Amino acid sequence: MVESVPRESVLGTWVIVLLLVAGIVLTGFFAFYVVGDQGQPGWDLRPAKDVPGESPYAIYQPLPYPQHVRGQKGE
Repeated sequence: MVESVPRESVLGTWVIVLLLVAGIVLTGFFAFYVVGDQGQPGWDLRPAKDVPGESPYAIYQPLPYPQHVRGQKGE
């Protein structure tokens, strides 16, 4: 019986490695140039305050003592 010796192709291995590297580099260029920063958006909603009663879009009036802790005039 003849024992087969596996043939390793150095050129084939380098071709596969270079194709994988080229795919990663092309994906990076695509993300940078096509999907990248498109500039300032055309709309401006201004920052909305985080406290629920102080936002201009709030549906409730602000509390007279807006602290959420127990204590003087905050109960």
